[in-house]
Amino acid sequence: MWGWRSSRTVVVFAAATAFVGACVLPPLFMLSAIAVSSAPLAILRSALLDNRQQSLLYTTIGIGSGTAAVATAIGVGLGFVLARIALPFKPALRIALIAPAALPPYVIALAWTHIAGSVAFTAIGAIVVLAVAFSPLSMLATEVGLRRIDPRLEEAALLVTTPARVLRRVTWPLLLPIVTSAALIIFVLAISEFSVPGLLRVRVFTTEVFTAFASLYDFGQAAALSLPLLAVSVVVAGCAAIGVGDRLVTSRRPVRGALADAFDGWRWGGAVAVGIGIVTMLGVPLAALVGEAFRATSIVPIVRNSRDAMINSLSLALLGATAVTTLAAVIGYARARVNSTSGAVLDAFWIALFTVPSTVVGIGLIRMWNRPGALGAVYGTSAMLLLAYLARFVPVGALGVAAFVRSVPDSHEEAAAVAGAGWLRTMTRIVLPQIRIGLLAVWVIAFILAFGEVGTSILVAPAGESTLPIRVYTLTANAPPGQVAALALFQAIVVIGPLALLGACLARRRTR
Repeated sequence: MWGWRSSRTVVVFAAATAFVGACVLPPLFMLSAIAVSSAPLAILRSALLDNRQQSLLYTTIGIGSGTAAVATAIGVGLGFVLARIALPFKPALRIALIAPAALPPYVIALAWTHIAGSVAFTAIGAIVVLAVAFSPLSMLATEVGLRRIDPRLEEAALLVTTPARVLRRVTWPLLLPIVTSAALIIFVLAISEFSVPGLLRVRVFTTEVFTAFASLYDFGQAAALSLPLLAVSVVVAGCAAIGVGDRLVTSRRPVRGALADAFDGWRWGGAVAVGIGIVTMLGVPLAALVGEAFRATSIVPIVRNSRDAMINSLSLALLGATAVTTLAAVIGYARARVNSTSGAVLDAFWIALFTVPSTVVGIGLIRMWNRPGALGAVYGTSAMLLLAYLARFVPVGALGVAAFVRSVPDSHEEAAAVAGAGWLRTMTRIVLPQIRIGLLAVWVIAFILAFGEVGTSILVAPAGESTLPIRVYTLTANAPPGQVAALALFQAIVVIGPLALLGACLARRRTR
């Protein structure tokens, strides 16, 4: 089925070519600016050996380490509750706990500036905001890891010792690899984040790269400044991909018998922990935005003036999510059908691409498309924003699709081939229907990420055209706080809606 005349080969090759052009070339174009500069060694020396840049590196790594530690501590506890303790309305609780990850991080940061005041404008404030935004990733990884553990191992240990000792001596060693991998991914995402440090005025490498390019239009200096960040991101993301492996592919194993009874006494504590998590990570920030919006004397003018940005964001996010899901479906399928060694390499590569800082991607897109000829016709149009969404979110979408496709046995496709069905018909009639909920999940995630994207968009957006994230981010400097809070609240409502819809679809599927 992989012959040169096969439709599968043609489609996968075309998708791989599009993937390279959309996701791989922009960072390479960014880094090539060093080689073509007039004095590459001088640029590297000034960017990498300067004391100020070393201080930025320490601050960046400190924020990343603090975020990973706090987010992991929160996520592991909540993930254990969701996986091991019986609670009513658990699907709804899970969606509420995931919601902070769906909110754009700068919206959470904006809310915490109203809550904590000047304390938020520090490295500690950035750690708190990023931990709130990324702790759901650790929570989901913990829940998935716990569901992969064979319940019989824990049930056998419960016959001779206490539940707490079973967790410490049996469960935790089995869970540690995926928790560590999730912490590494959170670390990389934290050091690659631009909007939160920029809004909180904390100087890190991502903001420095943006400043070097925006103020001087110096590709070489910006590329050199991005090198330490890219090196750390690639190494850590590779280690995380090796640790995760195929652990994200799991079946839903219900907790029954001795294992369920063992943690029955922890139910009230688990319910309290979940309640505190929902209130502090979701309820308090949203309440702060609502309170600040109601303090505004009038929000009608700012909403009216932002109408075009709202419509632009919604339409581009819809188109971007569809394009991301379409491309991710093909290359994700290809990853699911390769051998484990090649799959591990692809996973590491895609995770590294996803963690490339948004400012690096944006500058790479400008360098790639801002030139005479056909490419230059694309630059300066809304198509640059769609290219930004593809460059940033196809890797994570492909990882998600691959995880779902791996749950479809190869024998289904083989049986269809024996019956004479071509690959395209097999995909549309057999494979895709079985992963339709997974594709919906990938589309929703891509829509949420695209609707909140600001780091790349602020660089490549055409002159005179704006998206809602760009407008909210820029208005924080000169607009009344209440009006900005109203726009941020609207953005939060838009991203939580699709997440709630996805949760309802998943809950309905489980009840069948």
